[in-house]
Amino acid sequence: MICRYMRVLVFFDLPMLSSEDRKAYTRFRKFLINDGYMMLQESVYCKLAMNQNSADAMILRIKQNKPNAGLVQVLTITEKQFASMELIIGDKHNDIIDSSERVIVL
Repeated sequence: MICRYMRVLVFFDLPMLSSEDRKAYTRFRKFLINDGYMMLQESVYCKLAMNQNSADAMILRIKQNKPNAGLVQVLTITEKQFASMELIIGDKHNDIIDSSERVIVL
């Protein structure tokens, strides 16, 4: 199996009008965090996948845990594309590894 690192980006816009909406938002956000996604921005989360097959499995889990209302979008890109993301405004955090080099798990 070829190891081609991918990033799965999840964008969501969920209603927050009623208490049930807020519970669904919290439940979905906690699912993402417990499943290993990290927050890039508010309502934008990402996770590293080893290859396209594992990315497809992640997308399936998102579909199984999606809230009933609102918009959830998923984008899969390569690690090299993710590493070339430009930061326009704000400070770059050095605690996040964002290079196209191979990932080393310690």
